[in-house]
Amino acid sequence: MKKKPLIISVFLIIIVTVVGIIIVKYDGQTEQPAQKKVVYLDPEALIEDRVQDLLSKMTVEEKVGQLIQAEEKSVTKDDVKDYYLGSILNGGGSFPELNVEESSTRELWEEMVDSYQDGALATRLGIPLIYGVDAVHGHNNVKGATIFPHSVGLGSTRNIDLIREIGKATAKEIKSSGPNWTFAPTVASVQDIRWGRSYEGFGENATLVADMGVAYIEGFQGTSISDLKQTSKVVATAKHFIGEGYTDGGKNQGDITQYTEEEIIEMDKEIYEKAVKAGVRTVMASFHSIQGLKMHANERLLTGFLKDELGFDGFVISDWYGIQQITIDHNGNSVSGLKEQIKVSVNAGVDMLMQPENWRETFKLTLQLVNDNEITMERLDDAVSRILRVKFEAGLFENPKTDQSLADSFGSEEHQSLARQAVSESLVLLKNDEVNGQPIFNQLPEMDKIFVAGKNADDIGNQSGGWTITWQGESGDITDGTTIVEGIKEVASNKTVTYDVNGKGAAGYDVALVVIGEEPYAETDGDTNDLNLKQVDLETIQNIRTEDPNIPIIVILVAGRPMIVTEQMDDWSGLVAAWLPGTEGAGVADVLFGDKDFTGKLPISWPTHLDAYDNRDKFDEYILFDYGFGLSKSEVTP
Repeated sequence: MKKKPLIISVFLIIIVTVVGIIIVKYDGQTEQPAQKKVVYLDPEALIEDRVQDLLSKMTVEEKVGQLIQAEEKSVTKDDVKDYYLGSILNGGGSFPELNVEESSTRELWEEMVDSYQDGALATRLGIPLIYGVDAVHGHNNVKGATIFPHSVGLGSTRNIDLIREIGKATAKEIKSSGPNWTFAPTVASVQDIRWGRSYEGFGENATLVADMGVAYIEGFQGTSISDLKQTSKVVATAKHFIGEGYTDGGKNQGDITQYTEEEIIEMDKEIYEKAVKAGVRTVMASFHSIQGLKMHANERLLTGFLKDELGFDGFVISDWYGIQQITIDHNGNSVSGLKEQIKVSVNAGVDMLMQPENWRETFKLTLQLVNDNEITMERLDDAVSRILRVKFEAGLFENPKTDQSLADSFGSEEHQSLARQAVSESLVLLKNDEVNGQPIFNQLPEMDKIFVAGKNADDIGNQSGGWTITWQGESGDITDGTTIVEGIKEVASNKTVTYDVNGKGAAGYDVALVVIGEEPYAETDGDTNDLNLKQVDLETIQNIRTEDPNIPIIVILVAGRPMIVTEQMDDWSGLVAAWLPGTEGAGVADVLFGDKDFTGKLPISWPTHLDAYDNRDKFDEYILFDYGFGLSKSEVTP
């Protein structure tokens, strides 16, 4: 009879204890037992711990998927999920809706990129995409974006702080539409203006290129790796590794035979040393060769120099089908077929393969190479670790999709103002003759009747150049902006300003401003052995001169590189290099008619003739304007 109360008491104690373990009441809330955090999903964990934790959970197929980059037109949201893809890019002229240029709006870009991210996040491990675009002078793939001057113009400014601010502005506009990675800046030292990518480089001097490149990288990414996780930052790319500005004859994707690898390292080392020190997270291999060996196969430079000597711990991305140009490996052995090209490039140090349309085959063959140990698991893990490291550093696991708060920055007045400043500072005054006893550019603000002519005066496409909306760029009203003649009419609103594209009707005006030069091109399409003015430009000038033999002519060259004007310029009172200014043409007028002076200095030597590049031992004899040359309004032509 005495045992029953004891049993009941013990039973009650057990019940209370169990209930207490399961449910803890405190401040009216129920606290559930703490769950152990998954390391790779823990934003507070160390980056390297997150990398190793995620890597340990991945299958071989998931690892190989991280190495593959597909082009948006050839991939679906389901493909991203099924193949565990690590990256997507939009090539130049690739729009949200297939082949419909009008669909290249910020809103449709955001919808497109976020949809692909949904596919990535739906995978077993939820590894987000790193999404790349060629935003090389603003977010230039998208209509309405602020288009800044191309890099050759920025090199003329010598303004490090300005370049950094342009990087910041561009990063915001990129992120406002979804992508999180830009294939910029180009850090090539331009040694031959016959090269079609000359305008993508900051100039011919390695220190100038290095310092401008660092400023752009810091603008894109922040001044420390920890800044990169901010939603207003993007991953930058130093490209194209290494020495592409030195190719024979200035040929794009060409060979370098006049220099050895050691000499190229010596000339370009400062550029990549500073870029790596600044924390650039990706490097793109170049199409070109050195002594016949394609850079995508150059283990000595990609791994030995870049990764081992310089300590680069981001990842190397191949260029557009770049691995498929490999014909020999670094030992001189013949290479043929995609499978062998994948093997050679990955083992040489390429971590991610840009294979726009044949990415499925690339995935399959890479998987076979790993399974056959022709790409070792150690090398695969190294490549995947580098890619994951950058994704963690960029905060993609925490913020994989578009930050809606950045939408107002896209094409904003603040960014347009910054671009306008860049245009003003990029202008280089090359000729400033005395007219009626004083320099012509000192007189411009006082002149009342201004005549404007030339095919590049009222053309947003021409003044923006290649890599603008489409890959090659195109003439015409391709995006929002202010043309040069519109800017002149705005700034000189108290004057009579008349425009005729062909130069008809110039008689009776105080001065003729002739805006001429190149039309848009990109990459190999821009390679040339003829940088003379086109016949239409010469006819425009002749029309002016025929109508008024005495009118002072000022030529404003809108071009991505120096042009050969040695014989024609004797007839001109003034000459300005305006480069490719982008969408804010009023920046030209701010100097011509406003209170700003010319401050730009040549980033590239200006030759008298293109023969200069075939006579390097006598190069100085062919120079019309030296590197660093640039006048102010009050300085008369020497």
